[in-house]
Amino acid sequence: MSKNKIKKQAPRNKPKKPPENLARRNHPHEQAPSQSKGLWLFGRHAVLAALENPMRKIKRLIVATKSQDQYQPALTEIHLNHRALHPEIVANEQIEKLLPPDAVHQGIAVLTAPLPDNHLEDVCIILKDRKNLVLVMDQVTDPHNVGAIIRSAAAFGAKAIVTTDRHAPPESGVLAKSASGALETLPWVRVTNLSRALDQLADMGYWRVGLDGYAEQDIREADFGDNIVLVLGAEGKGIRKGTADHCDGLVKLPISRTVESLNVSNAAAVALYVFSTSS
Repeated sequence: MSKNKIKKQAPRNKPKKPPENLARRNHPHEQAPSQSKGLWLFGRHAVLAALENPMRKIKRLIVATKSQDQYQPALTEIHLNHRALHPEIVANEQIEKLLPPDAVHQGIAVLTAPLPDNHLEDVCIILKDRKNLVLVMDQVTDPHNVGAIIRSAAAFGAKAIVTTDRHAPPESGVLAKSASGALETLPWVRVTNLSRALDQLADMGYWRVGLDGYAEQDIREADFGDNIVLVLGAEGKGIRKGTADHCDGLVKLPISRTVESLNVSNAAAVALYVFSTSS
């Protein structure tokens, strides 16, 4: 079956360009009050990935007494002396007092500063002779979903994820745990205006595709090309109209009529797989 180019939406009037400094640089995200003294990351994959990330500023490393032998080989390999960081060996109960209720910490946690800001023009440069994918989330607010999407995006070779400053979860231990280490390897760009960011990506050479359950075109029949921005909407309300207006086309996943929709993180994984395997 031959594939069709993703259907172009009706022409729209381009908004006036903002001042150059705003167009090229999204504002750094505001640090939440709870993060002013740092944030706790927990769980094996999230913590070990954070320790291996040179951009991550670690303040404390805490290991449960009963987990000390389990983590010693990995911690030795990471060379903690390069950070002048020494693990604090404490009782399991002491770790639990520092973390959110029901946090699955697996006997290890770090107190860290949030990661530095990233910018579209720095991390979304199109490279030739390869697929270039950027994943955009339009007001996806659940940290478990965002973390799972980051994990899938990293697994399928995305260059970056993009969210807004507001109506998106901040960096957190829950989100990092769901991302299973991918938060440390996949750049996260936070912007003040998603429509403006989509236009900037288009100017860089990307084709913007929104995932919408009511779209006419099946994702399997679409000719993606090599440079794609995949836009995901929040569960329930989906992509906002203003965001859809800044997409070049919309596609849907072919799911059974007995199921209304997929969880957004599951839908993201399927769409990322289709893109990564398309010719």
